[in-house]
Amino acid sequence: MSPAPRYGDGMALSAFVLAVGLALGGWFVGHGFLRGRTASRYVEVKGLAERQVAADLALWPLRFVSTGNDLSVAQAEITKDTRAVYTFLSRHGIDTAAVQLLALEVSDAEANRFQGERGGTRFVIQQTVMVRSDKPDVVLAASQRVSELVSAGVILSSSGEYGVGGPTFVFTKLNQLKPAMVAEATANARAAAQQFAADSRTSLGDIRYANQGIFVILPRDQAPGVNEGGQLQKIVRVVSTVQYLLE
Repeated sequence: MSPAPRYGDGMALSAFVLAVGLALGGWFVGHGFLRGRTASRYVEVKGLAERQVAADLALWPLRFVSTGNDLSVAQAEITKDTRAVYTFLSRHGIDTAAVQLLALEVSDAEANRFQGERGGTRFVIQQTVMVRSDKPDVVLAASQRVSELVSAGVILSSSGEYGVGGPTFVFTKLNQLKPAMVAEATANARAAAQQFAADSRTSLGDIRYANQGIFVILPRDQAPGVNEGGQLQKIVRVVSTVQYLLE
């Protein structure tokens, strides 16, 4: 007849099982914590790529005004000024076939009953000529001779939807630059990450996160008050952000 199990033996067995369970649980928790800490070891770097480019499109709104108390006289004056503007553009090498004559605007001071007692000129006629050219350098040169129009009696205006006078220079070929610039910015970011890994005596792992960045077009001469649209030469810039795991 086999002896009956003693109560103390059962207690010892239970304590042993509990200890093993706690040890295994601690190992799993500790291992999981180690994996989590390892995964959180990374370096974030930025890579810059820049290109100097030249504008390939010019937009130049020329707005001029004629005033008078006789509508027919004011209209004849604006017609004369329009011919003078076209002659000026053609003389300075701008193809007038691509020049657009926008809508004529006529204001009658007496038509506004809320204006009160009228003083000064009754009619104001405004005309805008829009120059669109793929030769920005030619447009820039012409814009620097605009005083010739003033000397010819053309009254230029910078009011209205086109804002201040002068041409705007646009770079339209950004998509052609994007692939090479993104590759360069990413390579620069990786070089920075490799240098950091070497300095910290670690090795570079896989990419944890990457952001291509936003392309911006800046004036070449970056000074207070300098407008990008007013410069022929521009800087295209992109900054990529990449996170690399460290092993």
